[in-house]
Amino acid sequence: MHQLREYTAQVFIDGRFEAPDGDRDLPVLDKASSTLLGTYGNASAAQVDRAVRVAKAAQPGWAGVNANRRSEIVRDFARQLELRRDELLTLIIRETGGTAEKAEEELGQAITQLNNSATQLTENAGAILPPYKDGKISLSRAVPLGVIGLIVPWNYPMSLAMRALAPGLAYGNAVVLKPAELTPFAGGQILAEAAQAAGVPDGVFNVVPGDGPTTGRTLSEHPDLDLVHFTGSFEVGHQIANFAARSFKPVATELGGDNAFVVLDDADIAQAASCAVWSALWYQGQTCITAGRHIVLRSAADAFTEAVVERVSRLRVGNGLDDNVDLGPIISETQLRRFHEGLVQPSIASGATVAIGGSFDGLFYQPTVLTGVTPEMPVFTEEIFGPVMPITVVDTEAEALALVNRHRTLMNSVFTGDPMRGLAFAEQVKSNEVHVNDGYARHGGEGQLAGFTHRQWIGIQTTPTTYPAWAEG
Repeated sequence: MHQLREYTAQVFIDGRFEAPDGDRDLPVLDKASSTLLGTYGNASAAQVDRAVRVAKAAQPGWAGVNANRRSEIVRDFARQLELRRDELLTLIIRETGGTAEKAEEELGQAITQLNNSATQLTENAGAILPPYKDGKISLSRAVPLGVIGLIVPWNYPMSLAMRALAPGLAYGNAVVLKPAELTPFAGGQILAEAAQAAGVPDGVFNVVPGDGPTTGRTLSEHPDLDLVHFTGSFEVGHQIANFAARSFKPVATELGGDNAFVVLDDADIAQAASCAVWSALWYQGQTCITAGRHIVLRSAADAFTEAVVERVSRLRVGNGLDDNVDLGPIISETQLRRFHEGLVQPSIASGATVAIGGSFDGLFYQPTVLTGVTPEMPVFTEEIFGPVMPITVVDTEAEALALVNRHRTLMNSVFTGDPMRGLAFAEQVKSNEVHVNDGYARHGGEGQLAGFTHRQWIGIQTTPTTYPAWAEG
């Protein structure tokens, strides 16, 4: 284990670190041991305003840097994270409550996103359009949006920040980032240090740690932002969209979803059970693409439930720094009590049965399987965001499809022995991501260009145009 220093999450504006003007010395805890990792403070509204104004002033110069040089700087950003690999793996485990496997995934994703963005930046991002009149050359090119306000969640603070930060910087935007209060180091302080070491110009990347009501709201409402990018709950996303709308800013959000995992009657039960356990319980179920509702056709229900319970019974819960740990602690007591007291206990009171789990010690929550879950119970109607697998039995495929489409979702899965049957089912699911016989999602790719630039049309007239007589001199 790497021995960590005691961190302090500072405000980072115009290439310099400074103390926050708001409340200071707020504790950030190791989620497994509850020992102090460091402190952070709340950036004031004035500091947020200054960060945005500095970013606005710096952005045109950054956009004017040639693509090869910007690519080099973004790639060096990745290199700076790689140089601190051992430290950052330990930090991610302790600050997010993840396992070593989760930390490797998160750091790896962050580095990959930077390298991919650096590569895509130098690829063709424009087009010569067909002429619509004689002597006309029409060009289409990608132009940076300007200044991006980035609000980062606590579950994957580094990689989810980088999903917007990497392409945002690469394509010539400036960024003002607000990390989550629970994870201000991996999601803020470390990124500022790495960007500074990589040579990102002063003012192009700024970090304003703080709370949602002051720091987050001030950032969302700022009139000089050209995009607000937010990952988190639907409720907070709705508030941010309202704040941003006051100055007609576009908002890019990835919000929570009550995702479904469907098992049809011809599914490979062993494969479905393994994928369900992984999809539902990875990082204690605290991801936006976690499999939440498990909807199983009746003829497969007993075998699927038995296979799931057997797999869950082998899982080991503990400190992610220890060997042979599968699940770590819940991120906070507030989060644990939200799903346990607000969702699990009321569902049990309504008739759900605990097949395994359902107890906790401190923040260590035993992975839980609930059977007899009906579509009216809270564990079915709400996103759980915890290590709980509710199983609902249905009689027909049509009933399963109707239940899937009842709620907002980000990602759904369907298991079947016939891939074409799975495709037919997926085509009827009202979600932008459906997996057949899998539960894995990908991010990034060519879509990044559209997300962090806008298209500019340039028309060049190479021959004189003949205008109507009344317009001629």
